[in-house]
Amino acid sequence: MKNTFTTKDNQASQLLHAYQNGDDHAFSLLYKMYIQMMLNYGRCLTSNLELIKDCCHDVFMKLLDRNNPPHITRMSSFLIISLRNKLIDEFRRNTFTTEISIDEIRYLGGIGNNVEESYLHREAKHTEEAKVSYLMAYLTPRQRQVFDLYYLQERKYDEICRIMNMNYHSVRNLVHRGMTKLRSEAV
Repeated sequence: MKNTFTTKDNQASQLLHAYQNGDDHAFSLLYKMYIQMMLNYGRCLTSNLELIKDCCHDVFMKLLDRNNPPHITRMSSFLIISLRNKLIDEFRRNTFTTEISIDEIRYLGGIGNNVEESYLHREAKHTEEAKVSYLMAYLTPRQRQVFDLYYLQERKYDEICRIMNMNYHSVRNLVHRGMTKLRSEAV
């Protein structure tokens, strides 16, 4: 068994070296070699498959940097440990963030002089917020963060990339996957 892991790690090292020297196909082979193992390991830590996929994506993004490649002696160990650390970071981030909006925390007074008008306005706003909350619950925390930055705060993709410390394509993928998920749930 040890020999199998050693052989696989040697192949992975060769593929990573080939990628760093310009062979993009080598990276896709490396990804295919390890992604199922990482997904299986992630399922041992959480049942949130979208979060696992996001974290696996982030781990592989570390390997894409040809200018500053990480020093890796055993690829399987590196990937599993990196995935575990990324998932733990996400768990911690979720623990210290809240889903309660600022509007719910502070008291907002009535809109008009009429009590009935104020009540109807608050009721409509509450219904709208409930719909949004219902749909947003289907997104991963990172997808919710991207949606908040892009749609609610109206930030540009480049700014979101800097805020979330992600590359442009990763942010676009989060938005695309989130929109696909929301469209399937809204029907």
